[in-house]
Amino acid sequence: VQLQASGGGLVQAGGSLRLSCAASGRTFGTYGMGWFRQVPGKAREFVAAISKSGGSTNYADSVKDRFSISRDKAKYTAHLQMSSLKPEDTAVYYCAARLMAIGGVIKTADANTYWGQGTLVTVSS
Repeated sequence: VQLQASGGGLVQAGGSLRLSCAASGRTFGTYGMGWFRQVPGKAREFVAAISKSGGSTNYADSVKDRFSISRDKAKYTAHLQMSSLKPEDTAVYYCAARLMAIGGVIKTADANTYWGQGTLVTVSS
């Protein structure tokens, strides 16, 4: 699967952004989708994930209640709605996909994870 992330940009603290991840192919429904983020000098960290059916989600504690992940099966797209953004949310955000069992959600990255190219989110104070 090929992934194309978009929607990053510059926003003030407290603002909102919506990231999108467009997936190629009709196998979109077989993949769990997720978002990770990375700042220079630090490891890529998990942000949010959604199961292939959309029925299960998982969030990092740092973004719980502020971010929401969803997927549009008809458009082969996953979204990350980010609200109440903080300067510490500044990072390059990567969408991810992995073949998952029913109900499974991505929690960590592994060799079976597909990645998009990343989109930069900058939150100013």
